[in-house]
Amino acid sequence: MTDDERARRGASFGAVAAAYAKYRPDYPEAAVRWCLAPARVPATGPAPMPATGPAPRVLDLGAGTGKLTGVLARLGADVTAVEPDRSMLAELRRLLPSVRALPGSAEAIPLPDGSVDAVLCGQAMHWFDMPRALPEIARVLAGGGVLAGLWNTDDDRVEWVAGLHAAAEGAAAPLLSARREGAAGYGPHQFGLELFTPAERAEFSHGQRHTAASLAANVATHSKLLVMEPAERGRLLAQVRGYLASRPETSDGEFTLPMVTTVVRAIRR
Repeated sequence: MTDDERARRGASFGAVAAAYAKYRPDYPEAAVRWCLAPARVPATGPAPMPATGPAPRVLDLGAGTGKLTGVLARLGADVTAVEPDRSMLAELRRLLPSVRALPGSAEAIPLPDGSVDAVLCGQAMHWFDMPRALPEIARVLAGGGVLAGLWNTDDDRVEWVAGLHAAAEGAAAPLLSARREGAAGYGPHQFGLELFTPAERAEFSHGQRHTAASLAANVATHSKLLVMEPAERGRLLAQVRGYLASRPETSDGEFTLPMVTTVVRAIRR
């Protein structure tokens, strides 16, 4: 994407904040626990809080409507959400009124130096101006704190999922194959070795229950569609709905959309 396209697409979600909250997936607890393991959240088991010591202070950066925020809250983290879009932030506050939620961006985080033990970014880091964001993230992280990015990807190893993305002409959610292909250039330098330790990567199985109507509504919340001309957007969504109606896996009642959550984490030096 060009810088202008990234800015336009990144600013498009507020117009569909309520739909985003309703139709987008959250994140598997196992993936979030893996992100936070260095910040003292237990790696397994139902207990939400660390066995000893205070709950980790976690910043959900680029929090959107709170898909990741809610998981962090359930795990017992002391979570602060920061989101630049007013409509998305309002939806987060409506859904999670007990969570501290602030306006701000990755390039200008409204928190003091060294004030959090972890910064997690769910489906958001690709919108950041990383040369500006990384020093700002490092500023608010305590030494030894965690920076992690999480992305939900549709599992196109499943034939009907690959077909859905063909019907959407690349305008739906990221694909696992594309995420893995992009990881070919991944290395321990992911966030730069001056501020962060070598990065680690992991994958976690995930899924979301849908009907054909709700999955089409999910597709409609993606930025490529949101910035299209109305006629083109309508054509693509009709194509998606037709495809879902044609498939035995998706044409009748509820089904699970298979996904994989990919995660990258590093530690603040």
